[in-house]
This record gives sequence, structure tokens and C-alpha cells, in this order.
Amino acid sequence: MTEDTPSLISTFFYLTKTLLRRTFISRQPSDLERCMAYLHYLWVLPLKAFGVKHDKVTAWLMRALVLQVRLGSVDIMTNIKEMIALCQELLTLDDLERHSTAAIRAFANLLYTHHTFEMLRLPLDELIQCLRVANTRIHDSYDVSMALSVCLLIRFNATRSTDDYNDAITTLDRIIATHSSADDLGRRERASDAAFVAALFARNRYIYFGRPDHLEEAIFRQRASLTTLALEDPHRHTSVGNLTALERIRFQDFGVVNPDAERRSRDPEVVDHPSFSNLAASLVNSNHIDILGADRDQHHKAMWSIPYEIDEADVEEAIAYSRLLLASLDPADELAHRTAFVFGHLSYRAAECTNDTEHLNKSITTFRDLLNMPSAHRMHFDAIRGLTLALFLRVRLLKETKDADEMMQLFAVAVSNPYAKVPARFSCAFAWARAARLLAHPSITAACENAFSLMQDSLAFAPTLEIQHFRLVAMRDAYEQLPLNYASHLVHIGQIEQAVETLEGGRGLLFSEMRGLRTSLDQLRAIDSALAEKFADINRDLETLTTTTVSPEAWLNNGGAEAQDTMEPFGHFVIKQRKLTDERDGIISHIRTLPGFEAFLMDPSFDTLRSAAARGPVIIINHSEWRSDIIILLYNSPPSLIPTADDFYERAKGLRDKLSVARKQGLDSGAYQEALSAVLEGLYDLVGRPVIQRLHELNVPEQSRIWWCPTSVFCTLPLHAMGPIPSDIGPPRYFLDLYIPSYAPSLSALIESRKPGSRTIVKPSLLLVLQPDASMVQGLEEMEAVQAIVPWATTLVGGTVTPTVVLERFRDHRFAHIVCHGILEPGKPFDSSFKLYDGKRLSLLDIVRSQLSNAVFAFLAACHTAELTDESPSDEALHLAAAMQYCGFRSVVGTMWAMADTDGRDLAGSFYKSLFSGRNQGEHYFERTAGALRDAVVKLRRTRGRGMTLERWVNYVHYGA
Repeated sequence: MTEDTPSLISTFFYLTKTLLRRTFISRQPSDLERCMAYLHYLWVLPLKAFGVKHDKVTAWLMRALVLQVRLGSVDIMTNIKEMIALCQELLTLDDLERHSTAAIRAFANLLYTHHTFEMLRLPLDELIQCLRVANTRIHDSYDVSMALSVCLLIRFNATRSTDDYNDAITTLDRIIATHSSADDLGRRERASDAAFVAALFARNRYIYFGRPDHLEEAIFRQRASLTTLALEDPHRHTSVGNLTALERIRFQDFGVVNPDAERRSRDPEVVDHPSFSNLAASLVNSNHIDILGADRDQHHKAMWSIPYEIDEADVEEAIAYSRLLLASLDPADELAHRTAFVFGHLSYRAAECTNDTEHLNKSITTFRDLLNMPSAHRMHFDAIRGLTLALFLRVRLLKETKDADEMMQLFAVAVSNPYAKVPARFSCAFAWARAARLLAHPSITAACENAFSLMQDSLAFAPTLEIQHFRLVAMRDAYEQLPLNYASHLVHIGQIEQAVETLEGGRGLLFSEMRGLRTSLDQLRAIDSALAEKFADINRDLETLTTTTVSPEAWLNNGGAEAQDTMEPFGHFVIKQRKLTDERDGIISHIRTLPGFEAFLMDPSFDTLRSAAARGPVIIINHSEWRSDIIILLYNSPPSLIPTADDFYERAKGLRDKLSVARKQGLDSGAYQEALSAVLEGLYDLVGRPVIQRLHELNVPEQSRIWWCPTSVFCTLPLHAMGPIPSDIGPPRYFLDLYIPSYAPSLSALIESRKPGSRTIVKPSLLLVLQPDASMVQGLEEMEAVQAIVPWATTLVGGTVTPTVVLERFRDHRFAHIVCHGILEPGKPFDSSFKLYDGKRLSLLDIVRSQLSNAVFAFLAACHTAELTDESPSDEALHLAAAMQYCGFRSVVGTMWAMADTDGRDLAGSFYKSLFSGRNQGEHYFERTAGALRDAVVKLRRTRGRGMTLERWVNYVHYGA
């Protein structure tokens, strides 16, 4: 080697660098190939001896590799792996010079701008570690930060790592904060790109985990991203579509809708697309749709807008189009996953309409293929749901046992999918239980157990009582039928005690959730007072949130662009509620580790539930399509089962429907009187006769207290007044002539009504609330009748009868008697109310919010106070009487429908005369109220003779102890 060699190497390096710079402009692959060969030759030389810095060669080699990828002339993965090694080498240097940082930034820019499906198969762990180091070494590097975020997003899609999500969002938010307010247009565009990626991140997290707080975060970030995108920005359509879809989900889950969403849904850019034949024609000459191709949007739009119940006439055309589209997509493409799902569904729809097994087999094959497509994890739950439907149809058509077994195995996988929303998993589990029952499959018990557990969990998914009710109504069939059907299965296999536990766990879900927030912590305070107080604080905060009521419009930002970069109030509300719920769940888990608290806030066992029968038998009626049963719960004996006839289920529904139809003609109509009479007779034949016979067999004496704990249609039927009971002597007798009946919305509510506390037997204080009007002319007479018997009563009348005053005075009195109008709000049970002074209302939700530790008994002399509407699940007992019991009253008298004003005075007078007559000495007064009501109703019925219509005396019911 001559003395001139170093200068030759140096010259060769600068010549290579110059050639590469020309290649950046010319984009000639032949020039680039020579540069790559020269740079690889130089890179292995001991360059220091030749006066050339090794890091400069490394940097230019990296830039050449980047260009080679962009020109599409090499295997991407080979180049990426080489660039990672070169980048790691540069990052070991003590000082990064400009050429090194430029090379690293070029590499990073490639990673987040070059969108091909090979990028989804990157060596992510090694790459992310390299980019993390680069992000700390290169200050304010937009390219490196974006590359790191995109790589974290790709890994998050595969692993669902919360740490990856948090790291990426932190990085993206830093870019947004530092670039969005800049004067430079380029920097603002960078902030827009970062906001778009953050929105994708948040959307994917919601899709994977399905949490309500994740949904709100995703909506917020989609809105924030949309405000930064110009109308011509290619990302804008994606953001609009994502935001519209997310807000549609929020409406489906919570009934909360953004007014802007309706406008966007009418935007032809969002919902309109060419015909299926035109879409298919655009694919005929296409071998592959690029990940960001110009025609991708229209296909993406079509796949997300095909209606689930597509018209039969369009099915075949849609199938042909989706088949072509699927063939044009990379299997790792998210659009390919959606297209496969749509193709499978369309094929199933065609088979469903025609019983064509060719279509059905194609549907099954497609759904199975989707489960094996790369990176399709987010579609697994939906694919399994589609596959189970198709398999079930094939079982029905071909009677294949192996299909049934595969279907049940798939159900088990789907319901345990941690990335599906709890309500969706519950719906799937309910379908599993129903299919297993229909096919007599041995997985019935496992299916019912899973469904029942998810049913209870799914309520915590909604943040307020009103939204929880919305969810119950939206999935009413599943919520109402599952506990009844599961209990019927348990009875069928001889597990009656477990059936009682199941029925209890499936009723009064809303009040049960609320009751858990008011659980006694006295025992916990004795062990760990600090933990008890922390738990009590969280419970109070959660109850405040849960009982919040705000109109949907008030939840949302309705302002212009200035409101778009802030989270909506509803979002903040949901995130706060989920944070408290998570913290509460953690504390409950900790409490259960303490000695003696292993069952803390768990569903009560049968041994606990049977204590509801301590004062008399509780009669449970399970109304299930599979089998219906009457169970008499006893305190010191096993439950007594009364099987029913095969037509019991349908006859009970017929009685409910008969009464409901007749009531629409008016309570004072002849048709209603005839219908009510027929219903009472039918109830006696269906329920009363076998129950009375069994009570006699159990040696339960007549005139004993008994409690009805009905389900389903029986929650709206007057079981207490069944009859007349055939007799050869005397006037007609009804069930309440033989026994003293009460109702219990749940066994737990009945047990709670007997909770320890001040149980003095002295005459209680009474608050008399009166708010009459022109249609209640005898209200004053009722007040005078009560005052004549209870002279120590405190009376509120006229201007003092406001919601605030009434609730405050409730706290000072153990008994309450309310004379006013009761207002029923169909579909909005928490708005049902007492009409007070000047039209002000004391609503059911107001009552639920109050905590009345001294309350004992309430007589609700108002209309509809124990009435259920058709719009609410029957087993929830969402009426004023149950709300009074929940907030503290141990016993309540209410009305099943409108109350006759003419009966108030006589009924109230007879009631309080019986209550304070001196009979039943030693029994607490609130426990005497059921007998006093029975005495008053019987007297009312007999003294009015033929002028007393059935509905007037049947109307009154007693709840509680």
C-alpha cells in the first residue's frame, strides 16, 4: 500500500457519498446498487487509519438502506435488521454528530411513513429498545418519537401491553403539546399526525378491552384528531368514520348520543358507497390493495356499512363483492379481517334464507379461516359468535353431533375472552346456555354458571342507575330469562337450594348493586378502622356518581371547535367512576384476605337466605319456559317444592296479558272488572289452590304471615287477592282472608328490613304529608281520620310540602303517611314521583339517594306506588314502594294502580285503628302493619258491599317486614 492509499480511500468515500446524493434525486436503482456495494466495502475497513470516520460510513450506509427500501427493490426485513444493528452502533458513541442523527432520523422516518404489511413483522422488541435509546439521545426528534410510537402501537396490537400504550401516549402527547401551537405549518402538521396516531391507539385499546373509560378516551382523541385535520387530508375520512362508530357504540351501550353524530351519520362521505357490482368491478384488475391505497377508503366504508340484516335481494351480489375484496387483501390487513367476517356473515345470511348447505359450509370455513389469520385477535370474539350461529344452523339442518360439540367449545372460549366487553360476553354466554338447553348438551351447567356470573358483572359496566336500567332494557330477554331458566335447570337436577340462590342473585340487580355501597362496616372498623373509612369514602363517592341524573344533552360538548379539544363531561364522569370502581374492587379483594371476611360482599348463601322465612314462609314462584315451580322457603326445614303443570307458563302469561289489555279500557270499565275477576280466579286455580294445600301439609296455620317473592309476570299479578276460594258457607273468601300476605322484592330486601337497630315497641312518631288537589277532594278527610287516631302526628300540608322539607322530616319520624298524587313514568322508572306543592316532584331517584336510618314504615296513599310498567324488567321492582324500602323503611303499603279517592279516609282510619288496637302485644309496630292493612282491606270490602269493585280493594299491597 502506497502513501497515497489513505487519500484514495478518503476520495473513494466522498465519491460514494456524492453518488448517493445524486441517487436521492435520480432514484436510479443501478446507482443505488453501486453505492451499497461501495459502502459495504468501506464499512469493513479500518477507516481510522485512512482519515475517514467510521460513524460517517455507518450513517451513510443507513441512509442508503432507507432509500433502497423506499425504492422497493429489496427484501424489507433484511434491510431493517441491518439498520437496527447500524443504529445501535451509532447510539454507542459518546457524541452524536449531525450525520449520525440525520441517519437515525431517516431510519425512524421510514418506520412510521413506509406502510407495507412487512412492517407488521418487524423485530419489535429489539427495534423499540433501539428507538427508546435514540429518543433520549436525540433531543426533540419528531421522527424518532413517531417511529417509537408506531412500533409500540404495532406491538400493542399483538400483546395488549398497558405499558406500551402508556409509553406511546406519553410520547405522542409530548409531540402534540410542543407542536400544535407553533407558528410553523409543518410543526402543526406533525402535531396533527401525532394526534391521529394517538386516536388510533386509543381506539384499538377500546376494541381490545371494551372498558367504558377506554371508549370515552377513544372518543375524545378521535374528536381532538379530527379538529386538526384539513378537509382534504386523507386521514380525515378515517377519523370521521372511527368517531361515528365509537359514538354509535356509546349510544348502544349508554343511550347517550352527541347531536353532531346524527349530522355526521347523514354525511354522504360517511355512509354512501357505490353499489356492490361497481365495487366488485373496481377489483377485477386489482391483484392487491395497498395498505394506504387511494381506493381503500371506499372498500373500508362498504365493509363497515353493510347492514347486519341485509336484504335477501342484495345478498348474492354482496357475497360476490366481498369474496373478490378478500382475495385482494393481505391476510394481515385489518380490512381483510373485517371482510372475512362480513363474507362469513353474508354466507350465513344466504344459508339462513335458503337452507343452502353450500353457503352454510362456506360461512363456517370462512369464520374458521378468520380465527387463523395473522394479527386478527381483535376479530376472534366476533368470528366465534358468527361461527357458532352457522354451526347451530347446520346442527338444525344436518343433526351433526360433532358440530354441536365444536359449538359448545367455541362458546366456552368466547365467554372467557378478556378482550371482549362484559355485556357482549354475557350475551354470548346466554346464547350458549340456551343452545346447550335446546340440544340437551352436557355443558348446560357450565354455560349457565358463566352467563350468570357475567350478568352480574355487566351492570358495573354502566356508570349510573339510569344507564344501568337502559342496559337492562336493551338486553331485557337475557336479563329476565337467564336466572329463571338457570334455576329451572337446577330444580330439574335436584339442586333446589342452589336454585333459590340463583333466583335471588338474578333479581333486584340495581338495588342490590346500590345496597352493596351501603354495607355495614362495623365489624371491619373493629379490625382496621383506616381501611373501613377508606372503603366507606369510596362507597359514598360511587353512590353519588351512580345516582347522578343529567340529561344526555348536558353530558356533551355542544360548542364549536373551541370545545373539541376538551373531553366531554360524560367522559370525565365515566373515567372517574371506573377509577373508583377499580379501587373499590381492589379493596374488596384485600378485605377478603382478612380472617373472617372471606365472603365479604359475596352473594348470600342459602343458609343466609333462608333466614328470610324466620317470621313465616316465603313463597317463590319461578316462571320459566323450560319448567316452572313454586318453592316454599322455610326457616327450619328444607325448601318445599311444588311442581306445576305443563301449561303453567303459558297460562300465567295469558293472565298477565288479559289484565294488561283490559286495563287500557280504564279501571272503572266493566271489561276490566270482568278481566280482574277472571284473573283472580285463574290465579287461585294456578297458584292459590296448590299453595294453600301445601301450607296445610306443612302445618302452617291460617292467619299466619306469609311473603310472596314472585318472578316474571307474577310480579304484576295480585297474588294476595286470589280467589274466591270455594266454600259452602259464608261470603266469598280470598287468599288474604286465610293468610296475612306481604311481598318481598327480594329475600335480601326482606332480611334487611329486619336488621338489628332501635326496635322500641312504644307508639312511633308519624309524619302526615298531604298535598290534595281538585281531583282529591277527600284528601282532607283522610288527614282528619288519621289525626283522630294518631293525634301525635306531625302534619305537613300546602306550601310546606316540598321535596326538601319532606325528606328532612322523614329523618325525624319513624312512620310516614303520604296523601298525594303518584305519577308513573313509563320507560323512566327513576322519574316516577310523588306530586307535591306547586307541582314539585319527589322522585324515585330522590328517595333512593336518601338514607333514612330511623325510618320504619310508610303508607303511600297515592296512585301507582307499587306498579310496574311494561317498559321495565319485572324482577327489578322499580317502583316507589320498593324505593322507600331500599332507603330505610322496613315496611311499606303501596298501590298496584290508581287509587280511588273515596276509599282513602275509611281505609286509613281502619288501618290505624287496627294498628294501635293493642293486639299483638310485644310485636313491633312495623311488623303489625301487614295485619292492619289486611284488616282494613277486608273491612272496606265488606262494608261497601255490592258497591265495592274488585280493583278498589285488590289495589293495596304490603311490602317488607
